[in-house]
Amino acid sequence: MPEESQPQCPASKPWALILAAGQGSRLSAVLDGAAKQFLHWRGAPLFWHSARAMSRSATVAGVVFVFPERDMGAAQDMLANLQHRDDLGLPWLVATGGALRQDSVRLGLSVLPAQARSVLIHDAARPFLRPELVRRVCAALAGGAVGVIPAIPVTDTIKMVADGRVTDTLPRADLVAVQTPQGFALDELRAAHAYALRVGLTVTDDAALLEALGHEVCVIPGEANNVKITRPEDLVFLHAAVPERETCTGMGYDVHRFGQGRPMKLGGVLIPHAPQVLAHSDGDVLLHALIDAILGCACLDDIGAHFPDNDPRFEGISSAVLLHEALDLTREAGVTPRHVDLTLVAQTPRITPWRGEIRKNVARLLGLPLDAVNLKATTEEHLGFTGRAEGIKAYAVVTASRTLRQNSETHE
Repeated sequence: MPEESQPQCPASKPWALILAAGQGSRLSAVLDGAAKQFLHWRGAPLFWHSARAMSRSATVAGVVFVFPERDMGAAQDMLANLQHRDDLGLPWLVATGGALRQDSVRLGLSVLPAQARSVLIHDAARPFLRPELVRRVCAALAGGAVGVIPAIPVTDTIKMVADGRVTDTLPRADLVAVQTPQGFALDELRAAHAYALRVGLTVTDDAALLEALGHEVCVIPGEANNVKITRPEDLVFLHAAVPERETCTGMGYDVHRFGQGRPMKLGGVLIPHAPQVLAHSDGDVLLHALIDAILGCACLDDIGAHFPDNDPRFEGISSAVLLHEALDLTREAGVTPRHVDLTLVAQTPRITPWRGEIRKNVARLLGLPLDAVNLKATTEEHLGFTGRAEGIKAYAVVTASRTLRQNSETHE
């Protein structure tokens, strides 16, 4: 059933199919018969972690969850509860899976909205998916690729074996291990599935279907941490030792002048009937202050150092995309935001009608619970440039945790 609280998203963004319909026979014995995709990790089932990554990429239009028929009722109840406490900020649908993986994909494709033009296919058993990988797949699709697969080099020697004997040794330099999400032009993928159904072709990933029809499949770098939970020994990845952490704080500030420019967005939310702002990117003053604060937590300079306002690559770019780039940088530095306090300063517009939606969207973008994001708004009593309604400014304070550095740098 669809999540009706969200508007339809543009056809230019792909939808994502999250495949959670597998039986997981190799793990069922140690999970007392439970399906691995429903295994809880860090407070949520594995499939939900993948959905969060899709949402936080800012490049996906919506999500289709594909579940086993026998678990459909329980899965829908679980989704409703998850959405209530951890809003994806995306429309979502559910579909019933089939006997084989490719059956589940085909059935999931059948419920996509009519305006969808491309799709990402992702295995729910890969819960360590990062938004950055989603964005790279989407960028390749936007560049005109019919099929896109992330892959990592094979490090083991691979041999062909028959009847317990080696028949061939494959050249390791030519081999890669393929991951998901895989991205596809929707018309071509549907045609490939129809062909496979007609001729009885069975494959282990959707890229193989496009290959069978002669389509070129683009390969992009995958991520070593994007592992799939398949065997009992893989469960160790869900229980890895947590490094010691310390608390850090970052502060951000930004200002934008009013003028004939871009429609006002605050926290990724379009504010109707508000003054336009002059800006190189989309001019979201609140997210710009937030980006500076997040970078400050990791001592990574400021937004201008990473996304200069004279770089044509960032002309009109969504500040949500810049935020995710900043989050990727800080995560690489071992920093994770935990709490955000935001203040908007403006004589106009009044923020009260949009305060709840802005908080909700910022929480979604950061992957934080709603009660970890605070938003205040004030005027300056008609003083200064904001008081004269010439512009708007924002402050952000971010509290984060950081991996404890054993060898801190010191000044001589």
